[in-house]
Amino acid sequence: MAIHTFECIDAHTCGNPVRVVKTGGPALEGKTMSEKRQHFLKEYDWIRKGLMFEPRGHDMMSGSILFPPHDPVNDFAILFIETSGCLPMCGHGTIGTITIAIEEGLVVPKIPGRIRMEAPAGLVEIEYQQTGNKVDWVKLTNVKSYLAAKDLTIICPELGELKFDVAYGGNYYAIVDPQKNFSGIQDYSASKIVQLSQELRQRINLKYPNHFIHPENDTIRDVSHMLWTGTPIDPTSSGRNAVFYGDKAIDRSPCGTGTSARIAQLHARGLLEPKTEFIHESIIGSKFIGCVEEVTTLGNFPAIVPSIKGWARIYGHNTMTIDEEDPYAFGFQVI
Repeated sequence: MAIHTFECIDAHTCGNPVRVVKTGGPALEGKTMSEKRQHFLKEYDWIRKGLMFEPRGHDMMSGSILFPPHDPVNDFAILFIETSGCLPMCGHGTIGTITIAIEEGLVVPKIPGRIRMEAPAGLVEIEYQQTGNKVDWVKLTNVKSYLAAKDLTIICPELGELKFDVAYGGNYYAIVDPQKNFSGIQDYSASKIVQLSQELRQRINLKYPNHFIHPENDTIRDVSHMLWTGTPIDPTSSGRNAVFYGDKAIDRSPCGTGTSARIAQLHARGLLEPKTEFIHESIIGSKFIGCVEEVTTLGNFPAIVPSIKGWARIYGHNTMTIDEEDPYAFGFQVI
């Protein structure tokens, strides 16, 4: 029975964890990160579970593995690993990974201050500012984002009928704004939002099967995240959200792909002009700055090119082993 060793670097992006696997990642087959993501899911998902789930991780754990770029003009490619799976794109994970990669010397950008990163969802262009050895902030120009559907309805057993929109920002989000049967996240505990989200996400995907499929990549489909909005803690902020992902997680950051989906929704509804900053708060009050950089199309849909700006801090270095003789080698979840 084998013992697999992984060197990892841990950080958090505005409160949400990011674990970069420095060594021990697998060799993957494929001509793109989308193809390599499928290979990983088929053959190596035990690595994700072993490093993200308990006892080595926890319900909110998120991470990444770096690979050489497929196009030599780019700087590197990335695979996102989380308790919720291998996401096509992860905004907070990108901000954390870039911070770790620059500060730890894992990546030497071809152009200082700029990075071209290949994600499964597509090419992501990144800017960062560095003072000495520290990365002050990271700004990513995300994949094209769009409002996929609006004014849909679902019955919530506890709250009654709810209206919601679905928007894509690298993942598909069901967005629930304050309304008759939902006053806003400020009036609900995080545990209650988790409880409501678990039921509603399943109901949404059952009621609207095959409604949410990426126009250019059919491996990206269905609502994977719930985004609940409410009144900001800081009155100078533009909005606040609580993003549910995985089986029981609430994003501690404002969520990068969630912020992309949110500003795509707001722009499509005529509520956010291009080049206007959208200061987005998380459940704990940390902030990202989102912006509609460009108006474009995605397939037959009107779309935007969003940017997300945030920060991250490294807090740990560790070497982990997954011993196949360990009964909990590949992780577990309790609740």
